[in-house]
Amino acid sequence: MNRSTCVLMLALSALAGCSTNASLYHDNPLVSKVDTGMSKAQVVQIGGQPDAESARTVVAGSCFDYMLVKSGRKQPYSISFDGNGNVDKTTFMTCAEWSNAQHKARQPTPSMGGVGGSGY
Repeated sequence: MNRSTCVLMLALSALAGCSTNASLYHDNPLVSKVDTGMSKAQVVQIGGQPDAESARTVVAGSCFDYMLVKSGRKQPYSISFDGNGNVDKTTFMTCAEWSNAQHKARQPTPSMGGVGGSGY
């Protein structure tokens, strides 16, 4: 299976999980009230201090990690900020998982050589 197919399958799996998580955690203020463009201060006002904050490794900015808890279930949730400190992404993964996905998406696809691309 080529790298593009693997990345696509991973993305689709993540999206399927996100829709389930979104419905379970839709009433959490971090999920329902945080919007693109908000400042770090606004996010902290809505959701409190993050469990962790880290610098982004692919594009300049930072990321807040939170752990959402409902009905005994725990779910990581991250809020990513651009270089100006404004929200540009929210997702049901840790900042490290999101960073890893970005790194993988930016890696060039290796050439399989030959015609047909079977790789064997």
